Amino acid sequence: MKIQPLSIAEALDLNDRLTLDELCDMADRVRRESFGNHIHTCSIVNARSGRCSEDCHWCAQSARYHTGCKEYQIADPEEVNRVYDECASRGVERFSLVTSGRRVTAQQIPEFCKLFSDLAQRGNMKLCASMGLLEKSELQALKDAGVSRYHCNLEAAESLFTKLCTTHTRADKLATIKAAIEVGMDVCVGGIIGMGETMRQRLELVEEARQAGARSIPVNILCPIAGTPLANQEPLPEKEIIRSLALMRMVAPDCDIFFAGGRARLSSDAVSRMLRGGVDGAMIGTLLTTIGNDIDADFELFRSLGYSINKPE
Repeated sequence: MKIQPLSIAEALDLNDRLTLDELCDMADRVRRESFGNHIHTCSIVNARSGRCSEDCHWCAQSARYHTGCKEYQIADPEEVNRVYDECASRGVERFSLVTSGRRVTAQQIPEFCKLFSDLAQRGNMKLCASMGLLEKSELQALKDAGVSRYHCNLEAAESLFTKLCTTHTRADKLATIKAAIEVGMDVCVGGIIGMGETMRQRLELVEEARQAGARSIPVNILCPIAGTPLANQEPLPEKEIIRSLALMRMVAPDCDIFFAGGRARLSSDAVSRMLRGGVDGAMIGTLLTTIGNDIDADFELFRSLGYSINKPE
């Protein structure tokens, strides 16, 4: 029987009434009921870095801030293939190319489609793309090249977003998400916590993603980057992060809740509690501009917590 999502008010009430362990145990039961014990995994490549015109306050790749991040227009196909093969050989489920900027240009779409088509011939990993605010015809071209999932984060609750970004709107993002669904992709829609939001706003973000049609909701923990407006943001306590992810599971019981960027700074105990507290997916391997986690070490951890990992045939 399908588990019904809790309202934000109901989830906040649980947060007030339950201990951390009680909340995590409840979230883990919902996770097992919805998804069993298989953990979904995805690895990403930074396929275009830096030189971004947008003013997102958290981002190392904005040209408006001096962060020292690498800059290139498109990743070396040989390096992309190498990372793909490494992930495929270890049993990673999904592989995504992620680009900086408001969107890739129309002229670059064929080049990326060629890259995706070549990857589709190399193995059985499902392909994902995160290339900004694309038009429906461009999303269709990516789908035809083998991309099955499109990623477009809402980043923060609508009530907070305009304080963190002024160069594009929530409507821009929702239009791209809608177009991706219309061409037959499923969508990955998440955001970042630790940017000064309240617990209610974290749950608003997840509810807004679910309502937009998200199949997967990646949750990043802010890594303050020197040179950005959020460079001095106080890090969230580990227990608050654990509670946040458990409550997100209650609000979106039918969505994959992915632990994405920021995991490397947390203790092993905190990560284990989250993985037994509602989370059913993880970003592994290299990330964009922050430190990722070793794939083999991650898989060893997942198995020790009772998760199954299905390697591609």
